[in-house]
Amino acid sequence: MKYVKLNSIILFFTLAFITTSCSVDDQSSYEFIPTTRLDIKGELKVQTNFYDNEGPHDHNFSQKRASGFTETLESGSKESYVGASVNLSSGTWYFNDALIGTLSNDRKFGSKSGRIRNTGYTIMSFNMDDGAQTVRVRHAKYGNDGNSSWRLIASYDNGSSWSYAGSTINTTSTSLNTVSFNVNETRSVRYGIYKTSGGSNRINIDNIEIVTGSTGGGNGGNGSPSRDSNITFGNPSNASSSTTNYYLSKPDYVLSYNNNRGTANWVSWHLSSAWTGSSPRCNCFKQDRSLPSNFFRATTSDYTGSGFDRGHLCPSADRNGNSSSNENTFFMTNIAPQAPDNNQRSWASFENYLRSLTLEGNEIHVIAGVVGSGGTGRNGFASTIDGGNITVPDSFWKVALVLPNGSNDINRVNTSTRVIAINVPNDQGISSNWTQFRTTVNTIENLTGYDLLENIPNTIESVLESRLDNEAL
Repeated sequence: MKYVKLNSIILFFTLAFITTSCSVDDQSSYEFIPTTRLDIKGELKVQTNFYDNEGPHDHNFSQKRASGFTETLESGSKESYVGASVNLSSGTWYFNDALIGTLSNDRKFGSKSGRIRNTGYTIMSFNMDDGAQTVRVRHAKYGNDGNSSWRLIASYDNGSSWSYAGSTINTTSTSLNTVSFNVNETRSVRYGIYKTSGGSNRINIDNIEIVTGSTGGGNGGNGSPSRDSNITFGNPSNASSSTTNYYLSKPDYVLSYNNNRGTANWVSWHLSSAWTGSSPRCNCFKQDRSLPSNFFRATTSDYTGSGFDRGHLCPSADRNGNSSSNENTFFMTNIAPQAPDNNQRSWASFENYLRSLTLEGNEIHVIAGVVGSGGTGRNGFASTIDGGNITVPDSFWKVALVLPNGSNDINRVNTSTRVIAINVPNDQGISSNWTQFRTTVNTIENLTGYDLLENIPNTIESVLESRLDNEAL
């Protein structure tokens, strides 16, 4: 009997250890960690703006402290809530009662996001030497946790003391939404995120952006062309970490990747004459290794002999301002199987037309994508290529919002703003005249289920999306 009892005790503790060790949610192995309270000295009045989903953000991905950055947290690693410094792409940050989450319950763009609990915080350990104009943060509830609140904080004495900046932010959604703080600061400053309520409920923080130039989806002052945000008017499909709706942000465009299709769902980019130049087409199609290792990663050879072109969504010629930008358009995540008569005729003609508008003093916010399955290439009809790994689209669509060069693009849109939408069958023998394929944004949204211009006020958005462009060329 003693032998049986001893075995039972050993079995009990073994099962308890396995259960604790294999937990995919840190709540079951909760460890109390004393939080070092920050010294909050005061409160700064800062205009605070709220956006659903990704919201606007600016082009600048530089790591320079004077010129701003977007911190995606993808380069760091921190698995414990214990206070510690983490080296990230923008610099060193200090996490207290906070970590970098990689679980399925973590809301994130890509594979990682910050996770903060109790009254924890994440703060910069470096200064923005020349101040900042805007701070943007994406935030969501972790897993099935309840609501929490947090504050943006700022320090002007190298982190010795801190002040609240802007309004209290209530995190009530499981979708990553955007809050934007117009800090308009000229002094040397560093920022942080301080969880102020909600107890053990956890929040996820991702894509922390510090902007030093003019903001609002356009920084070309006095009508000059500029390189702006590639996703000013919203994240159409709420792309995040789903295998069929995976968010990828590159310096030259932003996209949603669909692992089941082996192509992007959509690609979004900004176009002005500041992006274009005389750099030659690199013709250097390459696998995109920024996708998770368990995703299908297309190579150029997967298209060989298929009868379909390697069709760009963001065109090579929209990014020939320098060789690096041009090369970035040749990642295979920006490519889909396109019928030659579509790619080389109507689609190319519309691309050329949009670039001609930039030479007339305009900037254009563009979203392009694919829908359906089954197209006709040189070898006839096909639903897939590469043994089923890559879906052949039924059609290619594109939406272009045209504005004169300027700043604060969202605020400049009105019911007279020109929006052009086309949907081109992925077939041979179609018209070379792109105007034959004009449609409405509403029609494309009905086909795809996306919300393509979500950051425009609804009263203006509804007018623009229902109107068929018929402007003479």
